[in-house]
Amino acid sequence: MPRPVGELMRWWREQRGYSQLALATRADISARHLSFMETGRSKPSRGMVLRLGLHLDLALREKNQLLLAAGYAPAYTDSPLDVAEMLPVRGALRQILKGHEPFPALVVDRNWNIVLSNSGFALFAEDAAPELLRPPVNALRLAMHPDGMRPRILNFPGWHDQLLLRLQRRVELTAEPGLTELLRELRTYPAADEPGLPSGTDDADLTLPLRLRYRDAELSLICTIATFGMPLDVTVAELAVEAFLPADAATGELLNRLHAEAPTGSDPAGAV
Repeated sequence: MPRPVGELMRWWREQRGYSQLALATRADISARHLSFMETGRSKPSRGMVLRLGLHLDLALREKNQLLLAAGYAPAYTDSPLDVAEMLPVRGALRQILKGHEPFPALVVDRNWNIVLSNSGFALFAEDAAPELLRPPVNALRLAMHPDGMRPRILNFPGWHDQLLLRLQRRVELTAEPGLTELLRELRTYPAADEPGLPSGTDDADLTLPLRLRYRDAELSLICTIATFGMPLDVTVAELAVEAFLPADAATGELLNRLHAEAPTGSDPAGAV
C-alpha cells in the first residue's frame, strides 16, 4: 500500500538529515505547518509538494511519487526512450557518442545500465564473459566483476573505491531499491588487492585515470560525465553520458590507430 504523503515527506526529510525546523526554514514555511502536513492534519497543495521536493533535493521521479501520494498528477513525463517523442533525444545522444570517437563513450540510465555506446566501447568489452555483455549491460557490473574488466584495470583498488562511492551516494540520494541491490551485489565481489581511496574521502570527485590493459598496451583514460540541463522528463533526467578521454599522448595515438584499423560494426552494448 502506498505511503501517505505526510509519512513520505517525513521519511525523505529524515533521509536528508533535516529537522522539521531546518526544512521549514529552507522552504520558508512554519515548522507548525510542516508538522501538520507530516502528521496528516493538513493536506499540502500541489505547489507545496513541489516546493518541499525542491528543498529536499529530490529527483524528478521522487517528486512525481510525492505528488501521487498527495493525490495529484505527476508534474514530469516519464517516456520510454524508444518512443517517437524521444527521437530528438536519441538523435542528440547518438551525435554526441559519434562525435567522441575514437574515444569510448556510453550512455547509462538510472541504474547504470548501458542504453547506447559508440565503437570505443569495444575496448571495455574485450575478454569479458558473454553473460556480462547480454543487454541490458550494467556498466558497474562489467567494470568490477572478476570476469569483466577487473583483471585488466591496472589501478583497480582506486577505481573500485571510486565507483562504489559514486553508487553509495546515488543510493543515499534516491533510495532506489534496484541501486541498493546492485550495491549489495558489488560488495560481494572479491575485495581489491590493496587499499584504494580512504573510506569517506571526497577524492572520488577528482579526476582518477582509468589505467586499462588492452592486449599488449596500457591505456590511461579520464572519465567525464554529462547530463541534460533542466530536463522535464524523468527518463531524460536519469540519463548520463560517460565519455572517456586519453590522459596521455600515447593513449590518444593508440586509440586513433585502433579506430582507423577497426571494421565498421554495430554498437557492442546495444542501442535505442
